Amino acid sequence: MRRRARRLPRPGCPGSGEGAAAMSKKRLQQLVESLSRSAKHFNRGEVECLIRLFDTLVSASHSRFAVAGFDRNVFRDTLHRAFGMTDDVVMDRVFRTFDRNNDNCISVVEWVEGLSVFLRGTLEERIKYCFEVYDLNGDGYISREEMFQMLKNSLLKQPSEEDPDEGIKDLVDIALKKMDYDHDGKLSFADFEEAVKNENLLLEAFGPCLPDVKCHQLHCHSSGRDRAVWHLKGGPSRKSVNCNSKWNTALRMLHHSSEDIRNKSNTKQLIS
Repeated sequence: MRRRARRLPRPGCPGSGEGAAAMSKKRLQQLVESLSRSAKHFNRGEVECLIRLFDTLVSASHSRFAVAGFDRNVFRDTLHRAFGMTDDVVMDRVFRTFDRNNDNCISVVEWVEGLSVFLRGTLEERIKYCFEVYDLNGDGYISREEMFQMLKNSLLKQPSEEDPDEGIKDLVDIALKKMDYDHDGKLSFADFEEAVKNENLLLEAFGPCLPDVKCHQLHCHSSGRDRAVWHLKGGPSRKSVNCNSKWNTALRMLHHSSEDIRNKSNTKQLIS
């Protein structure tokens, strides 16, 4: 008599829990109850719909992590489709920021709690989030090298530029002059927080890592009392290239600061 082959469990993210498809109604409601408290910027209806959207996305992904959540590729595809993000370094850093337990997979809890800050976070929450994105090695500082790497990956090279790296180095110098309050050549969280609270446009000074509310493709529609329907359109916005208005404004501010410093320097040389 032939023995039936033993079915092995499908691979998933260790310790991250089951996907929505495998949840009982009771488990789903427990998650909704818990996440409605921790993801404080969403109501119960929105939380439930985000869980269902999560399930839809992972089920369609054919990822080996689909039972448990998003792997890096699925998450990056979602960032591109929903928010028009295209920069690989930025998307990787957003993934790392969502992935709180560092298991290389975004669970449903990390998805909902991450989107709470990503879409509707307070200024304080967004400051902490952006700082974590820009702190590439996680040492608690944004170094000169990290600023350079983030800006180099985010800026488009202009054909007329002979040495674009020099322009980026100038931006880094200006950023440090404007934001490094303790003058140690790098930005601590305290430096970054104070700079952004003094000038909110500096929040995304080193690369666009938050969605533009006018352009993102993840939408919520009211559907009765405390109910909501979230859906993701089929692709990134056609205007996604022009959707980083806050970041462009921050860069213009740094450019103007650079020109002001050069003008002052030239004036001093003429006087002397």
